[in-house]
Amino acid sequence: MVSASRNVKFRAAEFWIPWRGMLRYFPATRGNMMARAETIRGLERGLQVLQALQAIPISSLHDIHLATHIPKPSLLRILHTLEQFGMVSRRLADGHYRISSFTRVTRKRDRHDRVAEAAAPVLDRLCQKVSWPSDLFVPAGDHMERRETSRGQSPYVSHPSYMIRIGQPVNWLMTGVGRAYLAFCPNGEREEILQRLRKSDQPEDRLARDPKQVDKVLAETRAKGYGTRAAGFIGGLYGNPQDDGLAGIAVPLLDRTRVHGSINILWIRTALTVEECARRHLTDLKAAASEIVSSLQPRLARP
Repeated sequence: MVSASRNVKFRAAEFWIPWRGMLRYFPATRGNMMARAETIRGLERGLQVLQALQAIPISSLHDIHLATHIPKPSLLRILHTLEQFGMVSRRLADGHYRISSFTRVTRKRDRHDRVAEAAAPVLDRLCQKVSWPSDLFVPAGDHMERRETSRGQSPYVSHPSYMIRIGQPVNWLMTGVGRAYLAFCPNGEREEILQRLRKSDQPEDRLARDPKQVDKVLAETRAKGYGTRAAGFIGGLYGNPQDDGLAGIAVPLLDRTRVHGSINILWIRTALTVEECARRHLTDLKAAASEIVSSLQPRLARP
């Protein structure tokens, strides 16, 4: 009887709910129990979304809809809530969703996923400020790989979607992003990259066989504080150069003696000279790089 009495008191206490600064009593009616059940179903749907993102780490809204059968308007509300709590983030390049790399629910991913996630909102704000777009590139063996871009947000630069996909490669020695990275990365890492490029038969890698010229280019990059495209390099992907009509400046994501990647500002080649763009926007580009690195430091330090 004592136990039953305690249970009755406990059940009653559950319905003294904080309400506008005071405790308000909610009797255990069928309506209240239904409301609580609705809340649990909402949680269930949120967990379904997280499970879907575990199965397909980079997913469009339609992908998640197909996996969960949750209506898209409801999905948008769920995803917005998960974003607000830092559980999910959205890729800048194409709007696809992913489980945040900074949560404990995500499966193990490489460190460059974290860099891309940290860079996305910063590149978005940079584009809003300067109007020209930016990319994030990270090392990927004999080339660099695009992990994020704000090209879709720029009012001035437009490309077909197949030309700005995440994961696309560019060369090391002819691009501003490659030169910015190599100029500031540790000596041992730089030499490993250059040794790999010396064995390459790609025309873009030929410079690696001329150590004195490489040293000169990288010294000039350090002196200026930013990387630029090689004279005569017209753009395009690694192994497939083609004229993209753009010019660019790039800076490293320098974290003490470590480099996480490079970010750039791109513009229509005929609109500005390199010197004009650097004079107008280099400070903003460097500030964006510092913001990305600063946001990574406490997160990467977590166990």
